Amino acid sequence: MSSSESSKFASFAAYAPPPDDPSYISSSRAAARTWFPTETSYQSGGVPSFSTVASGGLGSSEGVENQQNQWETRYGNRVDVLAALAYLFGPISAFLLLIVETHNDFVRFHAYQSALLTTPLIVLRILMSLLQFPQWTRTLITLVIVGAQLYMAFRAFRDASRNSLVRYHLPTIGQIAEDWLAEE
Repeated sequence: MSSSESSKFASFAAYAPPPDDPSYISSSRAAARTWFPTETSYQSGGVPSFSTVASGGLGSSEGVENQQNQWETRYGNRVDVLAALAYLFGPISAFLLLIVETHNDFVRFHAYQSALLTTPLIVLRILMSLLQFPQWTRTLITLVIVGAQLYMAFRAFRDASRNSLVRYHLPTIGQIAEDWLAEE
């Protein structure tokens, strides 16, 4: 082919490695592009790493993502309000939240704990009424149920509103709720 014929075709530039290739990054450019991983990238022939995300590069982990998502609920409601609501209406609100809220573990934990706390107490109260226990014992059990619900709603609301999402565990019941949540 003559030189006049070769000018009819496009000329291709020489190969340049991708900008995240470590052999391409000079010492002056490395400081300016710190967000690129220092390993060989899949673009330059390396094996892709699925443990990193494109926006985060190396060091991104599932723990960071979970930490950011711990405040998100399925419908965008506040975590502290939903956790307190799990206790306020006893097993009814607990079971409704277990059905509706599928994204937030904090709310689900408190829904499980509420169901485990209030359901036996309400069944006990109903049995006491059916078996004709004295009025003062039925009133006492009713006050215990209402007091336990209000205290646990307050604890769940306060723990979530302090930006810590620390789960307050009742003895035995809290561990069962935690185990059920882990099995999901």
